[in-house]
Amino acid sequence: MKIGNVGQVTFALGLAVVALLAMRLFIFPNTSQVSVSSGARQLNNIDLGKVPMFAEIEDVATKKQTFFDFLRPAIEAQNQIIIHDRQFLLAVIEQIDNGLGLSEHDNDRLTSIIAKYQYDVQAFTRITLTPLLKRIDIIPVDMVLVQAANESGWGSSRFAVDGFNFFGQWCFIEGCGLVPLARADGKIHEVAVFDSPKDSIIAYMINLNTNSAYRLFRSIRADLRAQKVKPTAEKLVYGLMNYSERKDEYIDELLEMLKHNKPYLQGNKANA
Repeated sequence: MKIGNVGQVTFALGLAVVALLAMRLFIFPNTSQVSVSSGARQLNNIDLGKVPMFAEIEDVATKKQTFFDFLRPAIEAQNQIIIHDRQFLLAVIEQIDNGLGLSEHDNDRLTSIIAKYQYDVQAFTRITLTPLLKRIDIIPVDMVLVQAANESGWGSSRFAVDGFNFFGQWCFIEGCGLVPLARADGKIHEVAVFDSPKDSIIAYMINLNTNSAYRLFRSIRADLRAQKVKPTAEKLVYGLMNYSERKDEYIDELLEMLKHNKPYLQGNKANA
C-alpha cells in the first residue's frame, strides 16, 4: 500500500509514540504512578459542627432523627475514604500483575495504608496484598448509627457527652480516658476520650476492620462480596458477637433497633 507525504509523517509520528511508550514500559518501569483522587483529603477534613444536646431533646422521634442526621455525614465520609483506599489497593495489585513497579509516592501510600489497617506484609505481591482487601471495606451506615445509639444512649451517656465516645470503646493505660463508675475491682480499663465525634467514628471503623475480635465480621462481609451480595447491616451484625459480653442478646437488640428505627434511618444515605 502506497503512503503519501502526510501519511508518511503520520506513520513516522506513530512509530515514535510507540517507541516512547515502549521505553516508558520497559526501561523506566519504576516511575509509574497509580491514579489517586484528591477527594479523600477533603473527606478527612469534614466538620460535624457543634454536638447537639441530645439529652435535652424531649420528643423521642426528634431526638432519634437528630442523632442519626448528626453522625451520618462523618460515617459516610469515612466509608468514602475506605473506598479510596480499596480502589488504590486494587490498582496497585493490577499494576504489580502487569510487571510494573510502584512510584515512590505510591509505595509510601501503600505503606501508610498497610500500617493504618494493621496488616503485616514483607513483600508486595498479589498473594500478600489480596488478603488486605478483607480489612479495607466499608461498614453499613445503618449498623454504625444503630450501634452508636445503643452504646451511647442516643448520645446522652456520660462517655458521649464528656469524651465524644459514641461506641463504648475502651483503652487500657491509666489516664487514657474516663473511669467507668461501675468498674469492677481489679479491672484497669477506661472508656476512651476523643477530640471529636468524628474521631470516635474513625477509631470504631478501624477497630472493626482490624481487631482480631471482629474477624468473623470481616469474613461474613468478604463472603457476601464474593457472592455479589450487598453486605447490609442486617447481615453483618452477626459478626459483632464479641463486641459485647451479652453476645446473642446484644445481636438481637441491635436487630430490633434496626427494625424499629428504620423510618429514622431513611433519607440521603450513601454506602449503607
